[in-house]
Amino acid sequence: MRLFEAILEANHRAVAGDRDAGLHPAQFADALPIAALTCIDVRLNPLIPSVLGVPADQFIWLRNAGNIITGPLSSTMRSLALACAVKGGAEIAIIGHTDCQVCKTSTIQLLERLKNLGVERRVLPDNVNEFFGMFGSERQNVIKACEIVRSSPLIGPKIPVHGLLVDIETGKLEWLVNGYQAWATMSDKWNDVVRSAGETVDKLKTLTDFNIGEMKFPETKIGETVTKAEDWLASKIGAFQAPPQQPAPPQSAPPPGPSVAGGIVDFAAKHWPKPPAGGQPRSPHPPPKIPSPPPIRVRVGPPRGKK
Repeated sequence: MRLFEAILEANHRAVAGDRDAGLHPAQFADALPIAALTCIDVRLNPLIPSVLGVPADQFIWLRNAGNIITGPLSSTMRSLALACAVKGGAEIAIIGHTDCQVCKTSTIQLLERLKNLGVERRVLPDNVNEFFGMFGSERQNVIKACEIVRSSPLIGPKIPVHGLLVDIETGKLEWLVNGYQAWATMSDKWNDVVRSAGETVDKLKTLTDFNIGEMKFPETKIGETVTKAEDWLASKIGAFQAPPQQPAPPQSAPPPGPSVAGGIVDFAAKHWPKPPAGGQPRSPHPPPKIPSPPPIRVRVGPPRGKK
């Protein structure tokens, strides 16, 4: 059993009422001291580090408002790095808590309270949430902080990074991020990379015996190759050429037929109506007369019989 596995087991037993529950720090000397980041909430003072079962001299306690880490090179990350490099922190724990007042404070409320303290909005950064690291969930804040710590170049890959949430009323711990699992996953990936690199090097070693002088190419003269190519191209072009066409024998011209104008004149002379013998054309019958409709009278007043 590793350190935080024993811490969680002893904590849950103690919360359940087991008076004999406790941690034996001497069994985990190699994993101590712990470098921990918590909130500044004063309600944590009587709980930490007693809820972990770790003595105070084995607990490096870092605090800020909301246990917030804004970036992998932030001032909090520098403190954690120094806690490990100078003070000998063997494992890191980000410990949030329930009922966090920073979590419950909205951006508008924060700006209003800062204004009451004499801090004007114009002197603050444009993105207030990002600058102060505001968050809406205690659990997500702890998980995000662990991800930043794990990805920071200031923290070595051999240091487990855990994420915990403590109940401010009961003192029960919730293990949100298991640093041992994360470390095991990273270790497995690193082993895969090393194994793959080794296989690649072994395959590259087989190329050291390669000698280009041992390669044999077909013995062909350049002139012969060009001549063969020209012959082949000429044969392909000849296959696509069409044979010359023979001139068609002259045909006798057809006898001239009657002209179109002459045919029209003959047809009109035969079928066009001719005037009477007297020489005066008859006048056509006059068209029938259509009586015009009676005029429509415009009525201005109302019709008779109606009021």
